[in-house]
Amino acid sequence: MQNTEAVARREARIWFSVMLKYSMLPTADRLRGFTESVIREMTRVAHQYGAINLSQGFPDFDPPPELLAAAAEALRGNFHQYSITWGSAEFRRALAEKQSRWMGLDIDADAHLVVTCGGTEAMLVALMTVCNPGDSVIIFSPFYENYGADTILAGAHPIYVPLRPPRFDFDRDELRRAFSKRPKAIVLCNPSNPTGKVFTTDELTFIGNLATEADAFIITDEVYEHIVYAPHRHTYTASLPGLFKRTLTVGSLSKTYAITGWRLGFVLAAPEVISQARKVHDFLTVGAPHPLQQAAVTALRFPPEYYQKLAHDYMRRRELFTSYLRKAGLRFVEPQGAYYVLVNIEDFGHASDTAFCHWLAREIGVAAVPGSSFFAEPVTNLIRFHFAKRDKTLCAAGERLMRLRKRG
Repeated sequence: MQNTEAVARREARIWFSVMLKYSMLPTADRLRGFTESVIREMTRVAHQYGAINLSQGFPDFDPPPELLAAAAEALRGNFHQYSITWGSAEFRRALAEKQSRWMGLDIDADAHLVVTCGGTEAMLVALMTVCNPGDSVIIFSPFYENYGADTILAGAHPIYVPLRPPRFDFDRDELRRAFSKRPKAIVLCNPSNPTGKVFTTDELTFIGNLATEADAFIITDEVYEHIVYAPHRHTYTASLPGLFKRTLTVGSLSKTYAITGWRLGFVLAAPEVISQARKVHDFLTVGAPHPLQQAAVTALRFPPEYYQKLAHDYMRRRELFTSYLRKAGLRFVEPQGAYYVLVNIEDFGHASDTAFCHWLAREIGVAAVPGSSFFAEPVTNLIRFHFAKRDKTLCAAGERLMRLRKRG
């Protein structure tokens, strides 16, 4: 009797799942063009196998102690309700002061900024602010995986222009042809995730001239603005002659202050653009966390020495981690900025970079991101590591990667 009931229940569950599958209403067509985040998937794979997670780019060290103390104080204060939708006044003032110093521009806290829930929301806000359905957007490939998805969510379609290894430069004629299609905007990441490329002033000026000729916007993701390795220097696109009015700068506090979970970002642009971006932001998320905005004022007022030390510390981490890559006989492109490194896996005979990354997490104990998730082109020979970790973590990962030397 019990077995009969169990069989009946199992058959009922199967029937229900089949009926549910075939009775579901279709979801939006735009969602067919992309998958869930591969980066976040690889974090789950890292947890599954107990691997050292060098896939999703977040630190395993604490934010500055002054910032933690400010957060504790803010939580005891009167900051538990909504702030102004586009950012608390004190946070925007501190952010405007900080960006004015670094960008060499007179940033107005009330006219030039909207505070968002991280750089992720900031990019979507920027694209939804400037794009109409059917517009096109130039995106350099490889690219951070959100750009293509955000472009589609904004109702536009991407035009991919490749960055050519090993220096990841772009072909100027190829970019000029892309602009001849009259795009509404171009998206670039500087310093770049995943390549570590730092665009030169000459390159940005060339891009700016093409955007001006095409009357296009420039959306520049500059969340790694302070993680640049000498002799390379970061140039703010908005600071170049004539480009402020057409540039939307996407920024974030996540990487600069090791607070990726706080979700504090911003869009910086001309007043007529920001007035529209605030509408998009308001209906997407209403506002960023009020107590964390209050706490982050402390970080935004750090002295220049903080940023010098930040760059120095990441330079040291880069040298430490890449020294293991060299000893393991792995070929890679040395990053000029940000904290990612692309590694060539051709020598290991895997036809699929995704399968290799799963194997790497399972058998070697280190998680990476398959490079194909960043490329519009069929590239399957690269994987991405990040090195925003403590020395102890990087050394442990490096020792595990040394085992690859025997398998190549």
